Amino acid sequence: MRFGFVTCVELGVRCIEEICGLGGRLALAVTLRDDLARKKSGRVYLDEVCRVHGIELVKIRHINDPDSLAAVRGAALDWLFIVGWSQIAGPEVLRVPRQGALGMHPTLLPQGRGRAAIPWAILKGLPETGVTLFQLDEGVDSGPIIAQEVLAVGPDETASTLYEGVADAHCCLIRRVWLDLVSGNVQRRIQDESQATVWPARTPADGEIKADMTVAEVERLVRATTHPYPGAFWRSGSQTIRIWAGRPASEVTTPAGAAYRLKLRDGLYEAVICEIEPGAATIRATG
Repeated sequence: MRFGFVTCVELGVRCIEEICGLGGRLALAVTLRDDLARKKSGRVYLDEVCRVHGIELVKIRHINDPDSLAAVRGAALDWLFIVGWSQIAGPEVLRVPRQGALGMHPTLLPQGRGRAAIPWAILKGLPETGVTLFQLDEGVDSGPIIAQEVLAVGPDETASTLYEGVADAHCCLIRRVWLDLVSGNVQRRIQDESQATVWPARTPADGEIKADMTVAEVERLVRATTHPYPGAFWRSGSQTIRIWAGRPASEVTTPAGAAYRLKLRDGLYEAVICEIEPGAATIRATG
């Protein structure tokens, strides 16, 4: 079996390393052109991992462009992974690999199709989420399921900790199904459309904290939007207080050195780690 991999994020690089660690070989890797990668938040370069493992690397503008299609066709692939890639692969790309194209989505599909899966899992207060390996079709996150890995979402879960759990789950799924992929013994399960939900995209502006929010709402928002996401923020005059971590606060005097306090609809919230913009000086509470 011949495999290819399309990615431009660290999570994808970890999957490539996992495949190579299992003794697998990639005939092709596809990523964004360098000038485009520099403009994308969280984007990484594949040059080093491809050099180390002897993988042909092609850099493209868009997955559906002629040069991308030519590279995939030329590699004579059986399977093509497309992971951590925001562009939707069109039908021409999906038809090229003999066995199909594979996606990995950080929810338990058919729940949570769409964007911002990690923040939404926290904002919705879900007790668990996961990662789904599935065969891509012409819909959005709607193709047949091959395998799933379940992740518990703790009451204090943050985007940082859940992102790490999701990354580990990607690698775990690859380990679980690799021999089936190599042997062509892959089982597929059609998604139950009656159970499907779609989560909308989020923008940095969705991280704004408003005075009419509750402490519980703000607490979830801060946890859901911390690193690697843009962070929750509070506007105070000409300043923006970007909050990376915090906690509900009592009415008692804030300990000396505390970062910042917000007065909300039903109480107080205390920023433990925040940045005051402009200037972006990081302040940490000492109490």
